[in-house]
Amino acid sequence: MIKQLKLQNYILIDELCTNFDSGLNIITGETGAGKSILLNAIDLVFSSRVSKEVIKTGKDKAVIEIIIDNTKQDLSEIFEQNGIDNLGSEIVISKEITQSAVRSRINGTLVSQELLKNIRTMFVDIHSQHQTYTFLQPQYHINLLDSYGRDVYGSILNEYRQKYKEYESLRKNLEEARNGANATESQIDFLKFQINEIEEAQIQSATEDDELAGELEILANAEKLKELTGGAYWAINGDDGSIMEAVAHIKTDISKAADFDSKLEEVNNQFAELSENLREISSFLRDYSQNLDNDTQRLNDIQERIYNLDKLKHKYGGTLETVLKSYDEFCSELSGIEYSTQNIEVLTNQINTLENELKQIASKITEHRKNYAQVLSVLIQDKLELLELPKARFEIRIEPKDLSSNGADNVEFMISTNVSEDLKPLAKVASGGEISRVMLAIKSIFAQNDDIDTVIFDEIDTGISGHAAQSVADEIENLSKSHQIIVITHQPIIASKADKHFYVRKSQEDETKVDVYVLTGENRIKALAELAGGDINEQSIEFAKSLLGV
Repeated sequence: MIKQLKLQNYILIDELCTNFDSGLNIITGETGAGKSILLNAIDLVFSSRVSKEVIKTGKDKAVIEIIIDNTKQDLSEIFEQNGIDNLGSEIVISKEITQSAVRSRINGTLVSQELLKNIRTMFVDIHSQHQTYTFLQPQYHINLLDSYGRDVYGSILNEYRQKYKEYESLRKNLEEARNGANATESQIDFLKFQINEIEEAQIQSATEDDELAGELEILANAEKLKELTGGAYWAINGDDGSIMEAVAHIKTDISKAADFDSKLEEVNNQFAELSENLREISSFLRDYSQNLDNDTQRLNDIQERIYNLDKLKHKYGGTLETVLKSYDEFCSELSGIEYSTQNIEVLTNQINTLENELKQIASKITEHRKNYAQVLSVLIQDKLELLELPKARFEIRIEPKDLSSNGADNVEFMISTNVSEDLKPLAKVASGGEISRVMLAIKSIFAQNDDIDTVIFDEIDTGISGHAAQSVADEIENLSKSHQIIVITHQPIIASKADKHFYVRKSQEDETKVDVYVLTGENRIKALAELAGGDINEQSIEFAKSLLGV
């Protein structure tokens, strides 16, 4: 249950710390006093959409904090997975709103909105105008029915949903396979042509064209290369006046000189090394010049090869690397088309088998839903009778539909509040008072079947008075015996049932402020008298006392 609500710089509130109790917590106050601020803050601490407008004027940030006393839910695994400190039965949830950011924490640890959403569903059920709208929508009714029957067929529904995910995945694969198989014959022929064209080129490597260009350069200049390298050879190793002959004479002279002075030994060795290097260079140039042929045929072959490779590069991306990459892509695409054609039959058989399984499971779910729909319809109709709608008829209508993630059923709540009227969709209930009582009936039934501790009603008494108000008061009081109930009300009959009575007052002196007080004794009698008659007088005081039995 919600143990405490703290607000700081929130709308019209500087600082507020409100402690709620188990049982029935009633909030009253004059119209426009700011009663909904408290419930909105509780809603907001779990919400993903938060406006910076909630920050009190002139302040940098607003802070909302609630403390939950947890006696039912085991959150140890969730806390461990999210790095949250476990404080035992106490859970501190806070939201800090600044002009630029919103930060949510559980026990001081920053958490995601998805986690907050999960925590909310475990602990708090808020009934407001927005929640009323949700309850009226047919698409939500199937979830309500399934939540009521989850202990009996929840596991079957989970099995169905897992299989349905697999079913959807297979259908997606089949669509892709069909799209692939639908390629025209001309598209397939063109793919094969492109593959064959590249294969016939027999590309040796991604750098073959560069290597051929280098060889072409040599062949095109063979005569000049032969002349240059041959001339260099004769200059080094010719008959008379060659470089080798000059080096040999110098080496002989230095060798003799080194016999007289050891300092010349190193120079002598260098000349020996130079002589050997010149001999190797000479041999290389001689062989290179002799082996260099003016191969016209090879020259023509290379030029033709380069021309053919250039055509491929122009068609498939500019380089041999992209040509080879395109080849892989063409092969993959063709393989995919061929595989898709073969795979369609396999996928179709798998889908048909799974679809039959889904229909069988869906049929079981439908049977369970119909059984629980009858039980739930009776319970809600009985509850409506207690809430001063004795002529009301309520029915949960289940109609077949195509397979979906929830089975094969359309579920819609139908109601008639007058004998002369046929059953109509719940969304078409016109009276605000009727809607309030229908919502309370539904909430009461479902609250008895879940583990949620706290149920919050924001002005559940809209449009009712007299016996209807008394019935609503009795139902809320009865619900508060098993749940913590927090209610904003304008009805003294409902307020008189409170285990704890809060009064909200707005003051406008130097600035507008909202304060919250806990009423006891005479103050509570006066508050009930004010609700009953607008003015506090002897008659309204006596009426308030009669409500409290004092």
